[in-house]
Amino acid sequence: MTQAQKDARYITRMSSVAFDVPFTFFGAVVVGGFIGYFLDKWLHTGPWLMIVFGCLGFAGGIIEIIRRFGPGSSGKNDNNS
Repeated sequence: MTQAQKDARYITRMSSVAFDVPFTFFGAVVVGGFIGYFLDKWLHTGPWLMIVFGCLGFAGGIIEIIRRFGPGSSGKNDNNS
């Protein structure tokens, strides 16, 4: 494999991760918010559970980004866990 092919693979891999991370983060916040919204409707608790679960989704999105790009990670989308 030539150096140009290796560079192209690296750029493609990093581009796919760069496009995947915002959707993963946004999805975590939205799913958390929806869970809280439906629990609020069911339990008649106002917006409190939506706020709590939205914040948990936000924290989950941050943890996922740290897991992907943190120390010990090669920046690849490691789905071995």
